[in-house]
Amino acid sequence: MRIVYVLTSLGMGGAERVVVALAGRMARRGHAVALLVLRPRVAEEWPTELPVFYMGMRKSPVSAPMGFVRGRRFLREFGPDLLHSHSFHANLMARLLKVLAPPQVVCTVHNVYEGGWPRMLAYRLTDGLAQRTAFVSQAAADRFTRLKAVSREKCAVVTNGIDAAEFAPSAQRRESVRAGMGADAGYIWLTAGRIAPAKDYPNLLRAFALVRAARGDARLWIAGEASRRESSKVRGLAAELGLEGSLRWLGLRRDLPALLDAADGFVLASAWEGMPLALGEAMAMEKPVVATDVGGVRELVGDAGAIVPPEDPGALARAMLEQMRSAPEDNRALGRAARARIQGNFSVDAKAGEWEALCRTILEGKP
Repeated sequence: MRIVYVLTSLGMGGAERVVVALAGRMARRGHAVALLVLRPRVAEEWPTELPVFYMGMRKSPVSAPMGFVRGRRFLREFGPDLLHSHSFHANLMARLLKVLAPPQVVCTVHNVYEGGWPRMLAYRLTDGLAQRTAFVSQAAADRFTRLKAVSREKCAVVTNGIDAAEFAPSAQRRESVRAGMGADAGYIWLTAGRIAPAKDYPNLLRAFALVRAARGDARLWIAGEASRRESSKVRGLAAELGLEGSLRWLGLRRDLPALLDAADGFVLASAWEGMPLALGEAMAMEKPVVATDVGGVRELVGDAGAIVPPEDPGALARAMLEQMRSAPEDNRALGRAARARIQGNFSVDAKAGEWEALCRTILEGKP
């Protein structure tokens, strides 16, 4: 198969990481693969050895049609059998490119919430241009079909895959990273993800303030980039809650396996999600996890972690404290169960196989 993966950008987000990993595995399976990126190149991108074409689209009236023309030219030269797009803007662009191009189109939705009714209407009006719309969780699929943004008969669910070989715990690395980062004997909670409304950092900070009131040895490491506005707002709340001495702002990081090794537990306080990649990676690293019950979190965690209601700092704090009070042998058993769940249900190679089978089904014209 000749496949072009269509993304909005190659920036350091979870969805982008999933796509780059999937594209690489499909190339290793013998398929001709390229990446088509709507936006211009950015400073921090996921590395890939695959060919990448940038459409160079910006927020200007003339940029979109010019980018569309460049994208069409690239597709004529590459001659794909299939366009596989990811997230709202790329999904809409792939569908529009389909109007004048022969490839089949499969779109992937990475979040239970991708915007308000105008975006849902856009999905509905262009649904006929896609052979399938896939979702990374059943929760996301259910919401989009309920809103009639996607027709149920063309809906598929393929969850994110986790590379359990890359995300494998190492006691030696844990000691090295903790020593290098000057970590004390306290209990370190790690969270990872862009500082944005979806991740609900105010919920996390308010919960952590309650944790700190009960356990003075608690620490929170936050790995994720932020806009100036979001950073100012979240840091202001942390200062208001008196947490600055127990927080560590790590910014954008590429060494998540090492950070997870150094941490004692992983917490996710999101208001909405699709299938959170960092949470699955923490489970693969045998970390106790506490997460809010949004999107596909329950599908991912199962009984291998603690799940609490969203937007409830008290419930989140209680779950974190319960985890901190657990016996070490119980934590180790929970961590092993979490890793086993990832290996058994969310293997990245198994997910590549699912995608390969779905793509072949589409190209063969099967329902």
